[in-house]
Amino acid sequence: MDCPICKRLERTFEGWNSECMRARSSLYCSVSNRFAAYDNVEMERAKSELQMHRSVCTFADTTRAGFPRALQVH
Repeated sequence: MDCPICKRLERTFEGWNSECMRARSSLYCSVSNRFAAYDNVEMERAKSELQMHRSVCTFADTTRAGFPRALQVH
């Protein structure tokens, strides 16, 4: 059984992570560093919220292998 909060937070993080990757690889970043910085802050905030929830989530032990690749420790 998957935690709906984990899934929502993971989708949010993955969305901001994708936005950051797009911003870094395009003209978007050179046009405005402020927008790129905002995307990065929001991505980090989403990542932090997901990690905090996973640290207390009762479902986290069974879903930890499903962490987004960007959150996995190498």
